[in-house]
Amino acid sequence: MQLYNKLSAKERAELIEKAGKDRLTLSFYQYAKIENPQIFRDELFITWNALDVLGRIYVAHEGINAQLSLPADRFNAFKSHLDSISFLKDIRLNIAVEQDNMSFLKLKVKVRDKIVADGLNDDTFDVTNKGRHVDAVQFNELIDDENTILVDMRNHYESEIGHFKNARRPDVDTFRESLPIIENDLKEFKDDKKLVMYCTGGIRCEKASAYFKHKGFKNVYQLEGGIIEYTRQVNDSKLENKFLGKNFVFDERRSERITDDVIARCHQCGEPADTHENCANDACHLLFIQCEKCKAEMDGCCSTTCKEIHSLPFEEQKALRKGQGNSNDIFKKGRADHLPYKKDLRNITENFNTDSLKE
Repeated sequence: MQLYNKLSAKERAELIEKAGKDRLTLSFYQYAKIENPQIFRDELFITWNALDVLGRIYVAHEGINAQLSLPADRFNAFKSHLDSISFLKDIRLNIAVEQDNMSFLKLKVKVRDKIVADGLNDDTFDVTNKGRHVDAVQFNELIDDENTILVDMRNHYESEIGHFKNARRPDVDTFRESLPIIENDLKEFKDDKKLVMYCTGGIRCEKASAYFKHKGFKNVYQLEGGIIEYTRQVNDSKLENKFLGKNFVFDERRSERITDDVIARCHQCGEPADTHENCANDACHLLFIQCEKCKAEMDGCCSTTCKEIHSLPFEEQKALRKGQGNSNDIFKKGRADHLPYKKDLRNITENFNTDSLKE
């Protein structure tokens, strides 16, 4: 019985190309009590592998977080399987704004301590006691209200290429970092301001809204379905789109264009750009924003050092990496001193300028 992916990304890409079928990229999450995540994980893998599902799925005692793709003609079978699971019946599925058959090339279903790492160890915190969900219409009305504080619950490299107008954006690398920062900076507004949050698909806001309610915030709201669902509703109902730029996504696409606005800059030359690249040097893989001109000049690398290493024969590159380990330290997201035009949100007045909220 196969319980793990056995094909390389290259082999899978060749099979997808050969099959010639359109694939559908989607995501969903659900907080629920799962007694035995390992058994649940194995059952999901067996069923979804048979349906040719590919993606990154996390399972924990607190629920499931799934980002995946599958052949479009197997969507009904996939949905039927979800509906057969009590806490996933009629679950909202966030269909990607832009489709790409190669968005995922492996099926990875992993058991984690939590589906969203929050750094919390508080038994009194109830993740199901969440804030009020609002749709695109209500969201637009709320963020036009001068009594509202709008907060982006994503990381710096996500919000840099796209965000809602006037959103406060913590300069953080991880979700767990943002919780205490937001709580501390907005603590004096717990009673009289509306705290409105958004993220990519809703999962981080789901936990954050419950956390801030737990911490005493009285009026907590979250954008239902995140940026993905907001975009769908805006397009379907011809609403005003208050989002600017791209929505960062965690698959091979890296982003979905929501509007034509380019609000970021190339980290190397400073020209307008909003395309994330991983440094082509396999010993680096730094995620950074690079324009087409710099990509051509630097061979897709983040520095001249990486460019020189990348130009070496494969065996020489491999020898240089030997003994260097393969920790997450080399997969940093846009944090490097040699990137002169990396925007530091801590120096931007729109980011958590609470003085304006006191007027």
